[in-house]
Amino acid sequence: MSLIKPFRGLRPAPGRAAEIAAPPYDVLSADEARVRAAGKPNSFLHISKAEIDLPPEIDHYAPQVYAKSRENFDRMLRETVLKQDEAPCYYAYRLVMGEHVQTGLVAAASVADYDTNRIRKHEFTRPDKEDDRVRQIEALNAQTGPVLLAHPDSPEVDTILAQATAGMPDADVTADDGIRHSIWAIRDDAVLRRLTFLFDAMPALYIADGHHRSAAASRVAAARHARNSHHSGEEDYNYFLSVIFPHRQMRIMDYNRVVKDLNGLSAMGFLARLTERFVVSISAPRYRPMQRGEFSLYLPGQWYRLTIHPHLIPTEDPVARLDVSLLSDNLLGPVLGIKDLRRDKRIDFVGGIRGLEELERRVDSGEMAAAFALHATDMEDLMSVADAGEVMPPKSTWFEPKLADGLVSHVLD
Repeated sequence: MSLIKPFRGLRPAPGRAAEIAAPPYDVLSADEARVRAAGKPNSFLHISKAEIDLPPEIDHYAPQVYAKSRENFDRMLRETVLKQDEAPCYYAYRLVMGEHVQTGLVAAASVADYDTNRIRKHEFTRPDKEDDRVRQIEALNAQTGPVLLAHPDSPEVDTILAQATAGMPDADVTADDGIRHSIWAIRDDAVLRRLTFLFDAMPALYIADGHHRSAAASRVAAARHARNSHHSGEEDYNYFLSVIFPHRQMRIMDYNRVVKDLNGLSAMGFLARLTERFVVSISAPRYRPMQRGEFSLYLPGQWYRLTIHPHLIPTEDPVARLDVSLLSDNLLGPVLGIKDLRRDKRIDFVGGIRGLEELERRVDSGEMAAAFALHATDMEDLMSVADAGEVMPPKSTWFEPKLADGLVSHVLD
């Protein structure tokens, strides 16, 4: 089995991409999705978040949600809003966000290589979210949410994709958030074979975003294998929908923290405790950390710069040396008593795309007592953690720009 293979993508019919493309299912609430899909019967949100077409009080994991998703999916197939390519292809996918550009490959990635950790993970998954994605895949008999992967440098892959994107794209959509999504089908047999060979030569791929989708694909593949007495390993269920970018092109933004209280401390008492492990100084407004080991703290009306004492950084441990770990291990846990980031209701997380203004707003409103801005995690750090077989703390990475749903789906024929 190959690490990746071409597949017969299910895509918007010519001229229909703009009305179909939608944000990923997990970045919008149901209420936000209803607003986005209003007056747009072919928005992919009717498939990826079908609860928007049911009464608002419905459980989002109810069987009716998956049935409605299938109903909407079937209608779009029947009306040929979505059409499947006749022959297997790879697809070039370009994302443009302001000055940032990244170009990757849409491919079917091997579940077997995911299972053996050649496609490497860096996060734990939650069973309820895995179950949701399994039900969605089984309801549609398709994978509609791509997993975002990173690959090591390959100049030849870059060259092939540059050639593939030289002409007019098959789909070209600028989303509501201003991000441009462009797709080119790659059909030449020699190029398909070469891309497959080049990826097979890579030691590993790395999951950036989509741990629940890839885990669900693995579970679906195992169940179908068990039911298929003629299993060969080449069936479509043995692969999952992915978009693979060069790791150096990918953009991780900061993933910041806000806390509800100071654990019984006054503001001055809190700052005094911090001096045990950090150099604390008043900073310019909305100061963004510029290097590892540096943090920004916002208390009502004032920003501070925190620099951890260098001897507290365990440089040989790929997880413990991360800034998200340093903040937890030296401040959130010992000073604020927040030890379980997944379950503690006193902490919340703010993606860097929302800016430092959002941290100020959450604190100045009285909703939160303090906010912490972090330096963004590097892709090299993510890869080091994955290579070590470790996992990162919750909410360590916020990737931008995000992929769109609906531009290419993987049908499990």
